[in-house]
Amino acid sequence: MENALIPDETLMSKIYFIRGQKVMLDSDLAELYGVETRRLNEQVTRNADRFPDDFMFRLNEFEFDSLMSQIATSKRGGRRKLPYVFTEHGVLMLSSVLNSKQAIKVNIQVMRIFTRIRKMFMDNTELRLEIEMIKKKLDNQDKNLEIVFRYLDELIDKNERPKERKRIGYKPDDI
Repeated sequence: MENALIPDETLMSKIYFIRGQKVMLDSDLAELYGVETRRLNEQVTRNADRFPDDFMFRLNEFEFDSLMSQIATSKRGGRRKLPYVFTEHGVLMLSSVLNSKQAIKVNIQVMRIFTRIRKMFMDNTELRLEIEMIKKKLDNQDKNLEIVFRYLDELIDKNERPKERKRIGYKPDDI
């Protein structure tokens, strides 16, 4: 990628899955943008109408504790309040309230990574659907093979135990 400020792997490691959404922590975004977390949150507060609940939300205590245990960070890290997290749309909206050149470059890079993650997810979904179709076909073939083997077993049983047939015609005992 041309002029990548931050390695893509570093950015991807800062994307978490919370409440069924891919999100980034306010402190991680502030670090990436080169501003203090409180400054980032001040700008968000000043522009609150740009950040509805589906763009940004505050973590609850349980979510925060769970997240901190995943990333092995100290409990609060000097924070007095629970952190905000930003969805993909929230991160995009941040570029309109933070106008530094670094924030804009990082934002473009983050948006590309979100797009790549979405594409990987879609590719995986298509692959899973194809695998399910193959499984169904195999299940159906297994059932058909089972029927064929059952018929073969019946034919083999018939050949091994032939029925006594009534003879037609002249019988030596009839004389």
